[in-house]
Amino acid sequence: MSEDHQPAPNMLSRRFALIAGSVARMTGHPLTFVLSCTVVAVWAFASIVFHLADTWQSLISTAMTMVTFLMVFLIQNTQNRDGSAVQAKLDELIRALEPAKNKFIGIEKRTIEEVHELRKETGEEVKLLEELVVDIESERNELEGPPSPVAVPAP
Repeated sequence: MSEDHQPAPNMLSRRFALIAGSVARMTGHPLTFVLSCTVVAVWAFASIVFHLADTWQSLISTAMTMVTFLMVFLIQNTQNRDGSAVQAKLDELIRALEPAKNKFIGIEKRTIEEVHELRKETGEEVKLLEELVVDIESERNELEGPPSPVAVPAP
């Protein structure tokens, strides 16, 4: 395969991601919501006033169902990409911070039981650290004595 020809799935994925991102941005805009509410209100009003036939109602209902069905996939694709990007950024931060624990890299690919176990371990570590902080503070207070009163200037 030559370098100037990319495999079709890669190009298809890129185009789909571009379209899905654009549609998600447009449909997520407040003006789009207001416009959609207006269309529904006009449609409901016209149906009542003009006694539109059941065929027309069925056509509109089918169109709305298809749009909703397609939007589910566009929104899911956008959420998957956003989630993957955030996960990659978090993994990079974990790798970059020396005291961080690498066991959290790729945690989203683990089973729920493994995640619960990691949360339990982390909770236990936090409790130990909290106890250590309390011990250090009490030792420091014993060495320094009671805190001296701080003079507050008069207003």
